[in-house]
Parts: sequence; C-alpha cells; structure tokens
Amino acid sequence: MANIVLASGSPRRQELLQRIGITEFDIRVPDADEHYPDGLTPQQVVEYISRKKADAAAALCSEDEIVITADTMVFLDDQRLGKPVDEAHALKMLTDLQGRHHTVCTGVTVRQGAKILTESETTEVYFRSATTAELLAYIATGEPMDKAGAYGVQGKGALLVEKLNGDFFNVMGLPVLRLSRMLANFGVELL
Repeated sequence: MANIVLASGSPRRQELLQRIGITEFDIRVPDADEHYPDGLTPQQVVEYISRKKADAAAALCSEDEIVITADTMVFLDDQRLGKPVDEAHALKMLTDLQGRHHTVCTGVTVRQGAKILTESETTEVYFRSATTAELLAYIATGEPMDKAGAYGVQGKGALLVEKLNGDFFNVMGLPVLRLSRMLANFGVELL
C-alpha cells in the first residue's frame, strides 16, 4: 500500500483514521488559503476548500503518496458558523443553534499525483432546547472554543444534540464511510 498522508493537524481526524484501521500515516499540514468564491452552496464551499488544501499539500508530498484533506463547516440557514472568537461569541452561536437543526458539511479530497477525487458529506444535526445556564456551563468546559459551531459532538457537546440525520463521524470532521469508498478508488481496501 502506498504511504498515506493526512494533510490536517486535527486530532479528531487522526483518531478517526486510526479507528478505521489506517494506523500508519504521516501528518503534513499545508498552508492553504481558505477563502472561497461567493455564491457557492455549503457543499461546494467545503469541496472547494478541501481541494485547495490538497493542491497545497501536493507540494509537501511525493507523486506516489496518497494525500487526504478535509474541510468541515457548520451552517445554520446557509450561514457559516466558524470557530468562536471568545466565550460571548460561543454563547451567541449555541443560543442560535439550540432548539433548531443545522447542517454540518465536510469536503474530502483524496489525491495521488495527478489523480484527484473530491466529494462531500452532509449531516443534519438537531439541538435540544437548552437553558442559558446549561450553555454557559458547557462553555466553561473550554470544549467549544476550537470547534466550528462552538460544540464537539464527540465530547460534552453530545449533551446538546437531540438527534442527527446522517453520518455521525462527519460531525466529528471526517465522514469515514465516504472516505473508505474514495480510498478504494486508490487501491486502499479497509475491509
């Protein structure tokens, strides 16, 4: 099997690769411009940025290495929710999300030399109604501060999620089933 490179510094993505049996991989984080053109759908945005990350990572990799890049974003009514800048911003985001549903989109690109495959996965997440005290207690854990949408579904943020429709792992930052199908196109069989 060719050497696999995860072009992401995300500990969650690293953990998810290991969970699906990819235990040996290199990590090389490219410096990629994450701006995108106006007028794109949420799925097109994450695919566009994932592809840009793959293009930037290509300079750090050899032609035979398989490079995986991803970009995950949270959208509420098609408005992007990034990472909170401070606790007040986290509270505003979580308040906006509570009692409603939102979308989490991840664009994934797998590249080996000139062969490039880019796809996206979308998951609908439904937050329960929560009190301001509950949201402040969650923010006090520090967990929301480095996460898009100000929550981590794999941690205490799970206590805010009533249900989801779609790939759970996508909400963590890497849709592993989709990735496994993409990797099969590069000769990597995980089962």
